[in-house]
Amino acid sequence: MINEKRLLEEFIELIQIDSVTKHERKIADALIAKLHRLGLENVREDDSAKASGCEAGNILAFLKGNVLGADTIFLNAHMDTVEPGNGIKPIIGEDGIITSDGSTILAADDKSGIAAIFETIRVLKENNLPHGDIEILFTAGEESGLLGAKGLKLDALKAKYGYALDSGGQVGGLKIQSPARQTMHVKIYGTPVHAGNVPEKGVSAIAIGAKAITTMPHGRVDFETTSNVGVFQAASPLNIVTEYAEVKIEARSLVQAKLDAQMQAMRQAFETAANEFGGRVEVEIFEDCSAYKLEESDTVVQVAIAAAAKIGRECKLFAAGGASDANIFNGLGIKTGILACGFEGAHAKTESIQFGEICKLTEMTLAVISEVVERSKNG
Repeated sequence: MINEKRLLEEFIELIQIDSVTKHERKIADALIAKLHRLGLENVREDDSAKASGCEAGNILAFLKGNVLGADTIFLNAHMDTVEPGNGIKPIIGEDGIITSDGSTILAADDKSGIAAIFETIRVLKENNLPHGDIEILFTAGEESGLLGAKGLKLDALKAKYGYALDSGGQVGGLKIQSPARQTMHVKIYGTPVHAGNVPEKGVSAIAIGAKAITTMPHGRVDFETTSNVGVFQAASPLNIVTEYAEVKIEARSLVQAKLDAQMQAMRQAFETAANEFGGRVEVEIFEDCSAYKLEESDTVVQVAIAAAAKIGRECKLFAAGGASDANIFNGLGIKTGILACGFEGAHAKTESIQFGEICKLTEMTLAVISEVVERSKNG
């Protein structure tokens, strides 16, 4: 029932609409128009852009079900991409593998998810297939820190569970666990003096930061915990001991207690280094998102396992180190699993996807909807 020609054309169309994170206006307008043409109800854009700083808010729509008693579910994909994501030129290989020309990412993360959702809706409507109520959510600013999802109003979704189509790996897989993430902003203050005359009387903010970074637990801390220094900024004339520096760090863990311990260890490293050199530091810690872990017994997981079997795939349950909008949805109490979309090399210019996997993702989404209906009939 899937129209493969239409699906391919839509995917190619979507990836050629520039939508680098925070600049989602063009893609948002295109998706709103498509949802209206499909006849969905309550198509709207929320006001999350006021707080997120994105050009567009989240896009929501509603497909009324034709089966009484079936669970309401939601389907989600994010509109934005990482950089370099403007002017994408797709190349379709003879083997069906789609890539960019190498100058940009491909944007299969996450436009494969968007394309599959649209084809799913069309197949449901064209064939009058049984389905419950389905809420559609396209988020902005996912790649900028889950900004659109964070701005989503709690009452925007009625579904108790749903699926984000937003992960690499073979279609059929389901991401059920994701880490909490915190960020740290450190301001380092030293003492400026003439570097040629009396350097021994100065305190280098750079030296404090370097000492802290080299002594703290960093990188792959353990199987469940990571950290990364993303920013180390400092500038002064070469003949002046550097007075000021800034460091920005993130840390993630599947276990909240480990994340808290990691943040405190990094804070302690900066404070110890500052004391040793005679400077001072100001440390701010920000909560980005909380961790979640779905259980195999959860309905959202059981439905996906059964759906994967329907399409002849194994539903591999997995955890990964990347946070996503699903962290926010789960934090709101809406149990959300992440369906693997089949793309590889996300966020890199080598990103690729086999077109057959986009077709299979659409099949998987349709199978999820079918399984929800069957469960309602079986009580």
